[in-house]
Amino acid sequence: MATAAADGHRPSVGKLAPEETALLVCDVQERFRPVISGFPAVVDTSRRMLRAAAALKLPVIVTEQYPKALGNTVEELQGFIPEGSPVVAKTKFSMCTEEVGAAFQALPAVKKVLIVGIETHVCVLQTSLDLLERGYEVHVLVDGVSSQRLGDRSVALQRLAQAGAFLATSEMAMFQMMVNTAHPAFKAVSALCKEERPEQLPPS
Repeated sequence: MATAAADGHRPSVGKLAPEETALLVCDVQERFRPVISGFPAVVDTSRRMLRAAAALKLPVIVTEQYPKALGNTVEELQGFIPEGSPVVAKTKFSMCTEEVGAAFQALPAVKKVLIVGIETHVCVLQTSLDLLERGYEVHVLVDGVSSQRLGDRSVALQRLAQAGAFLATSEMAMFQMMVNTAHPAFKAVSALCKEERPEQLPPS
């Protein structure tokens, strides 16, 4: 049984609620397509989460790593990025740029983030560590993050868990946020979960 922390407060168990959660899509760009392990799964999960974000009314933040050289967000995702959502070009590995920081300041209710994208051991890791340091609760969706080498991905997921990020799947996160079959988005979101998927990434 869990016990109260020394300050009298229980540590978070990682529950999610849509009104305090944002979706981050990290650098899912065209130039990475041929080199990232399980890239079709990353794209598929990212697209599913963007559609779920629309149904659950989650804010979305997208970044692109040096798009001049690496291309823009893949075409499969572009039509699902909500109008008005920031799409931020960056050279920093972490998504936590000044522009993204300003986007978070405009979302004071957001305390938790879901993250998908690449690469797990570089941009996803550094983004997560920066957000954890700033007091956000981070949920890394393991079916939506990858690297060129699966060994790097595996160690990064271990490192993220050690740092305090929650590891989850996209389906776990979606059902956590709905809580109940009476949720108005239940039919739409459960339909997303039933769609055929490409070969999935290993869980760790």
